[in-house]
Amino acid sequence: MMAVRTSPQVLSQENTTKTSQRLVFLDVLRGVTIAFMILVNNNGSEQLAYWPLKHSDWNGCTPTDLVFPTFLFVVGITIVLSTASRIARGESRSSLFRHALQRSAILFALGVLIHGFPRYPLETLRIYGVLQRIALCYLVTIAIYLWDRRVTTLVSVSIVCLLGYWILMRWVPIPGFGMPGRDFAFLDKDINWVSVVDRQLFPGRLLEKTRDPLGLISTIPAVATCLFGVLTGIWLRTARGMREKAYGLLVGAITGLVFGGLWGISFPINKRLWTSSYVVFAAGWTLLILFLCYFVIEIKKHQGRWTYPWKVFGSNAIFAYAFAELLSIVLEVIHIGDHAVSLKELIYTRFFAPIVDPSFGSLLYSLSYVLVCFVPCLVLFKRRIFIKI
Repeated sequence: MMAVRTSPQVLSQENTTKTSQRLVFLDVLRGVTIAFMILVNNNGSEQLAYWPLKHSDWNGCTPTDLVFPTFLFVVGITIVLSTASRIARGESRSSLFRHALQRSAILFALGVLIHGFPRYPLETLRIYGVLQRIALCYLVTIAIYLWDRRVTTLVSVSIVCLLGYWILMRWVPIPGFGMPGRDFAFLDKDINWVSVVDRQLFPGRLLEKTRDPLGLISTIPAVATCLFGVLTGIWLRTARGMREKAYGLLVGAITGLVFGGLWGISFPINKRLWTSSYVVFAAGWTLLILFLCYFVIEIKKHQGRWTYPWKVFGSNAIFAYAFAELLSIVLEVIHIGDHAVSLKELIYTRFFAPIVDPSFGSLLYSLSYVLVCFVPCLVLFKRRIFIKI
């Protein structure tokens, strides 16, 4: 994702220079991902939005379902790049892990604080969330990477995560319910290991009441998503030529798309359960986008003005996401008039829905929302302020 620090601060001139020397294609990919994440999380109308801007209801995959795994994938790449530079400076593995533990704790706490804003209902406060999953996956992944950086080990752990999750979800009976696929439908929305465990751990705190799309057990395959990013980061740091690296990314993309699609026949692609087939399929799409960015930006050197807005978002990714989430909550909790219409609904219905049709208006609202979030990021970027956690 990005190099992070234990507290928000302005980078020194020295650190700013180092930041500017990062691979541009990663900043662009990170920025595109964050911008699209803000876009799909803030439709004018959840019901009337175009289907690519909505999550799939259950099994299946839309472009929106590919955003978060791309973000986690980039986290894995950045772990390799940032860890290598810090080890080269003489930092020990134990100090790196302590730092990672602090980062994860702050990121997790920030996610919980955002969910509770502004009232913080302690009895129903959601524990899971996007930042929380990033924190857990980052911590587990960097712990594995610091423990053993051999490719064979990282591949083996990834396979164990994906196959182990498949076995658990498909062939391990759930107490009180029975065997999946025999006593109840395989990947039933409420009767699966993820949902059952989450209801036991956090009753009344789940996003969808009986389940949560970012539950505890589904973090296992999400770690594999991050590990795929680590393996990609290792590939990018090899001494191979740039074109060989690019074509390696393309081969990985095709492999992921084909194998993930085939696996999806027996273990359906499902973002809400983060199924193993979904991990492989989403990794294929991420590698394809990564190949395009790497080929165009790093090999062909097309680093013109078109990359600027994505670098603006990518350089302050966590800030951009947190700002977008908090602003969305503010627009929802502020109510206008006698009918208690939220400010968001008022803006959408009065200014955007009448344009052509409500679905197109929903898209315009989303694009306008991204532009609003771009403004504070642009101010920080122009002042060379990079807020890190």
